Amino acid sequence: MDIARQGMMVGLMVTMPILAVALFTGLAVSVFQAVTQVQEATLSYVPKVIGAALVVVAMGSWMLTTLVRFAHLCFEHAAHIAQ
Repeated sequence: MDIARQGMMVGLMVTMPILAVALFTGLAVSVFQAVTQVQEATLSYVPKVIGAALVVVAMGSWMLTTLVRFAHLCFEHAAHIAQ
């Protein structure tokens, strides 16, 4: 059960920066669209993708390290169970 809890925490920690940037970028674009009355669908999509890409570039090594560390923990746990 501890591995499942850690898996959920790792999943949240890795995805939260991307989701937060997409959320706040979407909010800012929505406010901009409401103020200027510009209703263009791609105006909300492109900044979110750019923001998410910047987060992956900036934090990608940390995300990968966190995921690899958790995978290593899972394999160690499986090896101890098999003994």
